[in-house]
Amino acid sequence: MEQISFKVYGYRWVVLLVYFLLNAFMQAQWITFAPITSEAVSFYHVPALQIDLLSLIFMIVYIFVSFPASYIIDTWGIRIGIGIGAALLGVFGFMKGFCGASYAMVVIAQIGIAIGQPFVLNSVTKVGVRWFPLNERATQAGISVLAQFVGIILAMALTPPLFKMYGMETMLMIYGIATLACSVIFLIFNRECPATPPCPKGHDERIAVFAGLKHIFKQRDMIILLIIFFSALGIFNAVTTWVEQIIRPRGFDITQAGVTGALMMVGGICGAAILPVLSDKFRKRKYFMVLTSICVIPGLVGLTFAGNYMLLLASSIAFGFFLMAGGPISYQYSAEICYPAPEATSQGLLMLVGQISGIIFVFGMDIAAGDSPSKTPAMIVFIVLMIINIFLNLNLRESKLVKADEI
Repeated sequence: MEQISFKVYGYRWVVLLVYFLLNAFMQAQWITFAPITSEAVSFYHVPALQIDLLSLIFMIVYIFVSFPASYIIDTWGIRIGIGIGAALLGVFGFMKGFCGASYAMVVIAQIGIAIGQPFVLNSVTKVGVRWFPLNERATQAGISVLAQFVGIILAMALTPPLFKMYGMETMLMIYGIATLACSVIFLIFNRECPATPPCPKGHDERIAVFAGLKHIFKQRDMIILLIIFFSALGIFNAVTTWVEQIIRPRGFDITQAGVTGALMMVGGICGAAILPVLSDKFRKRKYFMVLTSICVIPGLVGLTFAGNYMLLLASSIAFGFFLMAGGPISYQYSAEICYPAPEATSQGLLMLVGQISGIIFVFGMDIAAGDSPSKTPAMIVFIVLMIINIFLNLNLRESKLVKADEI
């Protein structure tokens, strides 16, 4: 009998922990100014649009950097690939704090952090392949995505009190020092891969990046998944950006809008922590992707029409729970159906179409509203798109890799 040549190492959780921290503070740097937009406008003496630009920079830069980042990750591995992102995040995160009094320097720092972002975001499935067995990879992806929501909540919760206590410059310096520390910790403790693969022979073999890209676009299920991600991630970006404007015309105040947005993130954290684990346990990807696409619709309907505050909060939690839980499962599904194409390439494509649609949906939602304060027409379009996504998910085929692993 052939001797088993693969082994699962406990150090995988150390790698995941430092990757988690890097993800969290990267997202916190992205969304730093969102909860204090008015205060930032007064501090920097610029229009609100220029403060919004500090967040939109990330979506714009991602479009241009995503593929080069995926190429580097897939060609040279996670130690170099994510290492570049960690270095950029640490250096420019600290620069943002050190030069926080100057709007121009903050913009330069945000661009530097934004360039580093795809090196971190596009590595979710690559970290899984390097360190985790197949039956833990959706779980690993869920924890990695969970870090992004933790970072957003961290910034939303800590930025206002830090600003009130210490002012803009000290608040940015606190974030800068913490971000630099996380980047250094990652660079120290991250490893490329264990001594032996975490999966059976053959599961870790990959083709070259450009050949992999050609292979990806031949996969029927991946094309469908790209269409699904285009609408789903675009809707998420639009709803989270415009949550206040979506619900204010129904009589809800700014505090209630803040709670609604926060609970959406809490729901997302719970969903990303629970459903990917169940996907691994039951060896099912398609089932859970269909489930999330169906269950997200009541939440979206509630966000659009609910006049009762408790119903609005329940809808926000449901929307976040199911939409955000579908992300990590879909990342792992894409890696499996596109095998042996490199994982960062397939995941990077999903993120790329989502960022493009995010820009289109965010600005399109604003343009469609015109002088009207209501975002309801755009939300109805989003509901229709999510219904279409149900049928697209039903048309997917189950991952052959996950079925083979079950056997």
